[in-house]
Amino acid sequence: MENKNSLCSWSGGKDSCFALMQAIQQGYTPKVLLNVLNEEGKISRSHGIPSAVLKAQAAAANLPMHLISSSWNDYEKNFTAALTALRNQYQLTHAVFGDIDLQSHRDWEEKVCANASLTAVLPLWQQERKSLVMQMLASGIETMIVSCNEPMGERFLGKIITAALVEELESLGIDACGENGEFHTLVLHCPLFTQPIKVQTTDKILHSHYWFTALELAE
Repeated sequence: MENKNSLCSWSGGKDSCFALMQAIQQGYTPKVLLNVLNEEGKISRSHGIPSAVLKAQAAAANLPMHLISSSWNDYEKNFTAALTALRNQYQLTHAVFGDIDLQSHRDWEEKVCANASLTAVLPLWQQERKSLVMQMLASGIETMIVSCNEPMGERFLGKIITAALVEELESLGIDACGENGEFHTLVLHCPLFTQPIKVQTTDKILHSHYWFTALELAE
């Protein structure tokens, strides 16, 4: 049987989680999660999720979490180096990504994977966005909005995504998946987890026209 050991580029949000679930169904074996933190190494570069929360997700999924810190300027170099190191450590052949239809993202992922002698896998690619969100909900992914752009507004921070919320977002002209960067999510529970993640939202912060909720693990 072909070795399909893979890492997952794990944002902590719904798309990377569902991509990993789909990849597992397609015969890929997850070995490690990879996330990029900001320069200070405290919160994730893209979603603003604290490293402790990401580690709790990994523990719930029974997978190791590999965290690296990077500025945007060195992102590609550091990401490629992490892919190469993890490929050697875990005998990886593939890397799973949660992108849906941003071609520039796919091109970049395929490039860095090729440079690290890995094959990029995008299980959600070109799927219809709203039906994808409904599949995620039906599959048992429980996910909370943890950041969103200024037009969307801070009132959505901390909200759990439901079918009704998807309808509300669409009525406001917001993509159901947030694929255009309107919002990012944190997975609190899913079939990959042995137990749910409990978090408290403490504060709302506006940073570069983007709202973030300050998160910490709840006891």
